[in-house]
Amino acid sequence: MRVAGATSSGLHHRESRPSLDSAPASRKYRHVARTSLRVQRESGFRIVRLLSPDHTNRLTQSLVQVLLDLVRELAGSSRPLIIAGNQEFFSAGADLCEVQELTAVEAYEFSRKGQDLMKQVECFPAPVYAAIEGYCMGGGLDLALACARRIASPRAVFGHRGAGLGLVTGWGGTQRLRRLIGRATAVELLICATRLSAEQALALGLIDSLAGDPLAQSISQSCR
Repeated sequence: MRVAGATSSGLHHRESRPSLDSAPASRKYRHVARTSLRVQRESGFRIVRLLSPDHTNRLTQSLVQVLLDLVRELAGSSRPLIIAGNQEFFSAGADLCEVQELTAVEAYEFSRKGQDLMKQVECFPAPVYAAIEGYCMGGGLDLALACARRIASPRAVFGHRGAGLGLVTGWGGTQRLRRLIGRATAVELLICATRLSAEQALALGLIDSLAGDPLAQSISQSCR
């Protein structure tokens, strides 16, 4: 895999699939790890790249489980972590087709697992960067909010569109958003399901900075 911005900095990539030693030993999780994630391990940082086959990087039940186990594993190295997507999607959020098929018990478990993932990211022992290009929506925005720093491209788009569908996030995004940009603004964005441009997100304090290549900028900052 070619990582944008990394080649020009002279990095020698060492990519691997996530270890699933601590994950349920099932073909489903191993398939998700093979097809939806790439991990780049450098001496000074780690990159987790979301690469779902349909390019939307939806946070399915399986992907959330794999990410949770992977973040726990990477925490042992105490190196900065960068989470990135592709040029069109950081993440479109949860898979709503999957969610609508869940029973009440399954929905509760999925919500709790998502909360566990966001907490692991938030409490990671080194800075976690969200390198955001394209759409960062719903649960994808929750994931970005759990990161210590958010660096976005000028073409990035942000939003929590759940209210328009009669849904509300169960992954802690409502609380993190309120703490980041204030209660009144957060309530307005969530209830109105407002979609924000990168410039608007920067003005509100939702992201920390804009960069033509968010991944390269995240790498640069993580190496300081």
